[in-house]
Amino acid sequence: MNSIAVVDYGMGNLRSVSKALEHVDSSTVVTVTSDPDVIRSASRVVVPGQGAMPHCMQALDDQGLREVIVEVAQNKPFLGICLGLQMLFGESEEGNTPALGILPGSVKNLRANDVADGGTQKIKIPHMGWSQVHQTRAHPLWDGIDTDTRFYFVHSYFVATDAPEIVAGSTDYPTPFTCAVARDNIFATQFHPEKSHSAGLALLNNFLKWTP
Repeated sequence: MNSIAVVDYGMGNLRSVSKALEHVDSSTVVTVTSDPDVIRSASRVVVPGQGAMPHCMQALDDQGLREVIVEVAQNKPFLGICLGLQMLFGESEEGNTPALGILPGSVKNLRANDVADGGTQKIKIPHMGWSQVHQTRAHPLWDGIDTDTRFYFVHSYFVATDAPEIVAGSTDYPTPFTCAVARDNIFATQFHPEKSHSAGLALLNNFLKWTP
């Protein structure tokens, strides 16, 4: 039986994520949990998150979840959403906070990305709303989803990496930034599939069927 652990570390849109997963496949057992044993025993793991990186990393440590997330990110189909993407990288400019360092790169303030029109174009922070996602390479989680489909974003930071092979999607705001990454059993997005209507549900459905 397909079972999914949605990791609860006190920061995330947990109900929306779990309900969206249940909607795309009612036979899947979805458990919102902070229990490391339940997370380890699940066949798939989803790590959502909203909020600030310093609070995120402190919450992982306080609840003893750092080690288990590093573990399952190595051996189970793993979907990170928003902070669940950012925590996979190295240091974040948000509070100069070291994250998990599973993937190469760092987390930067979106204002560092404001270089359009010679740096004079002002962008709204946070980036909130619907934006096109350019698929930079094929991946099973993109199956049935056209490139440049719009997904829902709400964030003030983005990931920057010098490893182009892990980049799976980008978004312009106003210049391109990485909004989806993939490596082995990991897929992670800056956007929120659980808030992205039919396209987001299609991505979640693809995750439930994915056999990396």
